[in-house]
Amino acid sequence: MNGEIIVGVGAVVLRDNKVLLVKRLNEPCKGCWAIPGGRVEFGEDLGEAAKRELFEETNIDAEPLGIIWVTGVYYKPRKTYYVIVDFLMKPLNINKVKPGTDTSEAKFFDLDNPPQPITLSTKKLLTYLKTLIVNNELDKRIIPWCSICFNNSSRHI
Repeated sequence: MNGEIIVGVGAVVLRDNKVLLVKRLNEPCKGCWAIPGGRVEFGEDLGEAAKRELFEETNIDAEPLGIIWVTGVYYKPRKTYYVIVDFLMKPLNINKVKPGTDTSEAKFFDLDNPPQPITLSTKKLLTYLKTLIVNNELDKRIIPWCSICFNNSSRHI
């Protein structure tokens, strides 16, 4: 099958049982609410990509704590398959939320009452987050990550 695979990241910011969402300005899912995020640049560390995308879309500085969710999304109109790695983030300046590139709005919403329309992948992620919070398992489910760069192709990965 012909098409493109794109690796993207999401930046999950939680505060008092609320989640930070952005309203998308571009396709796919233009006009829908979603977790802040976007494409990983070639050679970019996944956590650094989540940090960069969060700042570009919401003006929030944050540190990635670890991976909390991974999803695959097939976008048929462009024959594109997105692999999205969502990071739980520790915000450093949560009071300065404002929309940035690729977003028209950035706001916190109750996990139990997200805005509409919302992307299906975000809806599924919010359901998962609520379950983790109710069961007091959020901190237990964070997956660490690392980036490795090989300069010599003869090394085994």
